Amino acid sequence: MRITGISTHVVGTPWRNLTYVQVHTDEGITGVGETRMLGHTDALLGYLKEAEVNHILGSDPFAVEDLVRRMKYGDYGRAGEIVMSGIAVVEMACWDIKGKALGVPVWQLLGGKVTDKVKAYANGWYTTERTPEAYHKAAQAVMERGYRALKIDPFGTGHFEFDHQQTLYAVSLIEAVRDAIGPDAELMLEMHGRFSPATAVRLAKELAPFKPAWLEEPVPPENLKALEKVAAKVDMPVATGERIHDRIEFRELFESQAVDILQPDVGHIGGIWETRKLAATAETHYMLVAPHNVGGPVLTAASLQVGFTSPNFKILEHFNDFADAEIKKVVKGAPQVNPEDGCFHLSDAPGLGVELDVDAAAEFPQQQARFDLWAEGWEQRKPKATK
Repeated sequence: MRITGISTHVVGTPWRNLTYVQVHTDEGITGVGETRMLGHTDALLGYLKEAEVNHILGSDPFAVEDLVRRMKYGDYGRAGEIVMSGIAVVEMACWDIKGKALGVPVWQLLGGKVTDKVKAYANGWYTTERTPEAYHKAAQAVMERGYRALKIDPFGTGHFEFDHQQTLYAVSLIEAVRDAIGPDAELMLEMHGRFSPATAVRLAKELAPFKPAWLEEPVPPENLKALEKVAAKVDMPVATGERIHDRIEFRELFESQAVDILQPDVGHIGGIWETRKLAATAETHYMLVAPHNVGGPVLTAASLQVGFTSPNFKILEHFNDFADAEIKKVVKGAPQVNPEDGCFHLSDAPGLGVELDVDAAAEFPQQQARFDLWAEGWEQRKPKATK
């Protein structure tokens, strides 16, 4: 079997564009991959156009490791977010092809299942007025859908410092959310790399009474010494990793032991197998894995293949019941959270278990998507039009 070409389909919303890539073969089997780029969709499409000629055409889709290595190192330049994301969408499509050809789900090809279900946590649910009352109501709606966990960044446009008044307001928001979800649900606290170490530590202590399940990206991701400083002073698990795009670059995190939960994005770190390798290394360091997942149904399905096969997989992020819920229709067989237990359940469908509906995808054309975490009202995910 050989790859005869790829086709790309961008599904657009005001705040994010989702890029779907179909990999076609000479035996008529087509696989699909997906990633979500922030502000770099056209750059990704440009890279894929060149990579198709340079590396992808004529390749054996079963030889996933070989194709990934050629795409990563064959151009000699150091692979960054765009290249690693391009590798990821092609890589997961190849796994999809392999599973379909063999009639088995991808998780079966990764060593088999270690669990029948993966817990989900909701994100994108607080696209409402930034008040305790509105957040309380929105959080209750999440629980009513069967989720047992959710994540929130309550810090507005906070950056480095956060004054006393801002702190009190953020505390009031988290207090309202915890009251809405009860004592047993997991509450993930997101900082989006906003703060200095001292500010992050102070805020973590202020919010500790509400039992956050983790503290995510408390400081900007470039300085691991700053992260170590935070980890040494807070009494809750620290999570990070969504903005690290190469498995090798996690080495310093492992050495520092500053992180309890790794958050690679399957759509940015080179795909399913690269993420599974990272999870295996994390297991030897007694760290959990909880992938960043701001994509649509295909990226969710790909992330779940890792989840079903990794003993140290904690939980999977899910946006698609709340933010842009209508885009779920672009994929047939989209993974669903079971309202009985708040989990994704194992699927025996071949490959990734999903199929891209090209006609449905065409109903959501690419947009000039804009998502600015430093802009007032960012949490509503309704960006102002750019001139």
